[in-house]
Amino acid sequence: MKTIATQNGKIIIAEREKPVLLNGHVLIRTMYSAISPGTEMIFVRKGSEQPATLGYNAVGIVDQVGEGVDHIRAGQLVACYGAPYVHHAEWLAVPANLVAAVPDHVDPQEAAFAGLGAIAIHALRMADLRFGESVVIVGLGILGNLITQIAGAAAYRTVGLDVRGDRVAMLQERGFAHMYQDQAVMEARLTDAVGRFGADAVLHCASGPGEHLMNSSMKWIRDRGKIVIVGDLTAEFSRELMFGKEAQVLISRAGGPGRYDAQYERENRDYPIGYVRWTEGRNVEEYIRLLAEGRISIKKLITNVYAIDDAAEAYENYRKPTETIATVIKY
Repeated sequence: MKTIATQNGKIIIAEREKPVLLNGHVLIRTMYSAISPGTEMIFVRKGSEQPATLGYNAVGIVDQVGEGVDHIRAGQLVACYGAPYVHHAEWLAVPANLVAAVPDHVDPQEAAFAGLGAIAIHALRMADLRFGESVVIVGLGILGNLITQIAGAAAYRTVGLDVRGDRVAMLQERGFAHMYQDQAVMEARLTDAVGRFGADAVLHCASGPGEHLMNSSMKWIRDRGKIVIVGDLTAEFSRELMFGKEAQVLISRAGGPGRYDAQYERENRDYPIGYVRWTEGRNVEEYIRLLAEGRISIKKLITNVYAIDDAAEAYENYRKPTETIATVIKY
């Protein structure tokens, strides 16, 4: 089967064996997979001599179900998340814990972003916001856009900041009034958006040197507010500013509890819901529910759809300044 991989900084189409179905897993014939530009381009830029498969979001049709799987059936459209089981490939064998059924009326291309959806949801859970509280989202690419929409669906007071005007405009068109391209303008209007005490949380979806953004966000939050690092941002900040607010600085790791736990993933042992309410798998299900109910949409973010054989061109878009936001690979 065809698989997208990177080697020596280039994108290659590798031939791999069709995956073997294990107990507790499902075998999926891929329809679409979605590129996660932040994570995947890090691997591409590393330029390793050893081929590395890319990707962790996909949607497809279940071909077979392994022993012990009772909530997924053959022939069902499903979304799935989580490397090394999910990647850009024609066939996937995925633990049932990482698979969510997709209703017929949901666009499969939107469902293909299930991994990014789970990551967005988990980031907001890390902020531990309550009804009526507020959040500032820095970086409005695909992940920041999703977080903004989900925050809006949860009725949080939501502010966004990005240097790209087109990303700001997209969310303004969806009715988010407090989206800004200019940091100074955002700061001047922050009280109107979140109240006189400051924001309850700031979520950083940007990447690169973080000292300026981290120190700025210390000023935006209320006393004992939270800063959650979601993107590849360096955690450099002023101790004095942090001390003054007694701020909490947190890292959001992937899609939620269960990630990187071999017993949860490979062995498909779910956590009891009474002890772990939101696992990475349940966050995937929640992303699909939000799509199904029309509470969020990323159709306008999907700027490109490429056949798997044209994958090199798809990734090349992320090496140069373009309007590309979300890209789907078609099988």
